Amino acid sequence: MLDTMYIPTFDDVKTAHERIKPYIHRTPVLTSSFLNELTGAQLFFKCENFQKAGAFKVRGASNAVFGLSDADAKNGVCTHSSGNHALSLSYAAGRRGIACNVVMPRTAPQAKKDAVIGYGGTITECEPSTSSREEVFAQVQARTGGNFVHPYNDPRVIAGQGTCSRELMEQTDGLDMVVAPIGGGGMISGTCLTLS
Repeated sequence: MLDTMYIPTFDDVKTAHERIKPYIHRTPVLTSSFLNELTGAQLFFKCENFQKAGAFKVRGASNAVFGLSDADAKNGVCTHSSGNHALSLSYAAGRRGIACNVVMPRTAPQAKKDAVIGYGGTITECEPSTSSREEVFAQVQARTGGNFVHPYNDPRVIAGQGTCSRELMEQTDGLDMVVAPIGGGGMISGTCLTLS
């Protein structure tokens, strides 16, 4: 059982990085002379759009999936997501050969749904509301017994997302600051773990 109160450490990020290396790309860092000139700074961009499955979320999803014991993995994984976490978890589960059940709003983009199915995931649709998502997810998890991998509030996901900034630090020298996106909080939490 996952301890959701566990706060991951930099050692967890290092362990995650070794665990997921076979399943992710070490994405490039690119620069832009136009933006450098515009800002008066030297900017570096970690290109996670070139990541497996097209999203940084594959890092956290892969760490969660490949960190499961065989006993915990036997019922697969499950989550709720309208997009990149859903397809990333499906990608990782497919690589491990375990089931992935995803609850997605019926209004989620068809391209995201197609990617989940293409990676071997099973979708159960819900209405586009928190109450519907929670109700349908509870039914899916009870039916499948899948290990719940939260899209961002999960220590395994946070440690996996931290591998992105770890690579950035290895690929650049002497950064003054790092700017990371904040959506749910998994990426920024992993970034803070890596840089602290």
